[in-house]
Amino acid sequence: MFDNLIFEDPGFFWLLLLIPIAAAWYFINRNRQLAELRISSVQGFKGQRSILPALRHGLFILRILALAFFIIAMAKPRSTDVTTRSSSTQGIDIVLSIDVSASMLARDLKPNRLDALREVASEFIKGRPSDRIGLVVYAGESFTLTPVTSDKAVVLRALEELQFSNILEGGTAIGMGLATSVNRLKDSNAKSKVVILLTDGVNNAGFIDPKIASELAVEYGIKTYTIAIGTNGMALSPIGVLPNGQFQYGMARVEVDEALLQDIAKTTGGKYYRATDNEKLEEIYEEIDSLEKTEIEEFTFTNFEERFRPFLLLGGLFLIIELLLRFTIFRSFI
Repeated sequence: MFDNLIFEDPGFFWLLLLIPIAAAWYFINRNRQLAELRISSVQGFKGQRSILPALRHGLFILRILALAFFIIAMAKPRSTDVTTRSSSTQGIDIVLSIDVSASMLARDLKPNRLDALREVASEFIKGRPSDRIGLVVYAGESFTLTPVTSDKAVVLRALEELQFSNILEGGTAIGMGLATSVNRLKDSNAKSKVVILLTDGVNNAGFIDPKIASELAVEYGIKTYTIAIGTNGMALSPIGVLPNGQFQYGMARVEVDEALLQDIAKTTGGKYYRATDNEKLEEIYEEIDSLEKTEIEEFTFTNFEERFRPFLLLGGLFLIIELLLRFTIFRSFI
């Protein structure tokens, strides 16, 4: 009943200081309230004691309670019910362009590069409820895994099922991955259009030059953040296929065309990052998340409900009870 209770005029609570003053005055003068009668002996009154004289102090307590509730009522208690409604005024369309070549199974990130990316990217997607997101994957060629959509469940499910597939041509077609991402965003009317392109290799496949894809991104106002994933030097990577179809792992040199990724980011107005471990990859996505914020308009509605009536009624009730007792049961003692 009294959840979220506030008082519009709390200054009236200063009047509560009258209560201890009144209590002190009553205590000092408690014996003067009764009429005195001098008699020679009280022998005839023995055995005639009544509890009513002792209970007369309850009248003062009732009056003090009435005063306290009247003061609370004067402070104008009210309960508040606050509701908010948020709306995205200017959303962002984002495409995650992900390298799914065999080298993404390298184990320099735990458990491997692809799984580490999947975990971090999932958290990134969950933290963008007001934006539309799509997935593009590429190796020697590229294709759209999910279109740009506001249905995060679809995107997260596709990302969860993402894995290396030998259906795609071998190699790393960075230009193709970027061009496909641009194609997904070019007709978007969003305030901001962003590609987050991740790779662990060099552009060695595909028929679209990465620089041309960068120029297309600039033409359509698409910003590109590039991420090179993998340690510097050597990493435990797939180097062959065993007779049972499983990958054979061995130490291989990590080759990432950082100059190309830096150029793509600079040309399109984005930023280049290097993720050498799981923690760094997580930090990168957190930074991109902070750089690309959607403007949210929030409306707050506050409903007030006056709550002084219960206090006023309680104060009145105690006052009425006190008056009734004073002029009935306790009439002979007051």
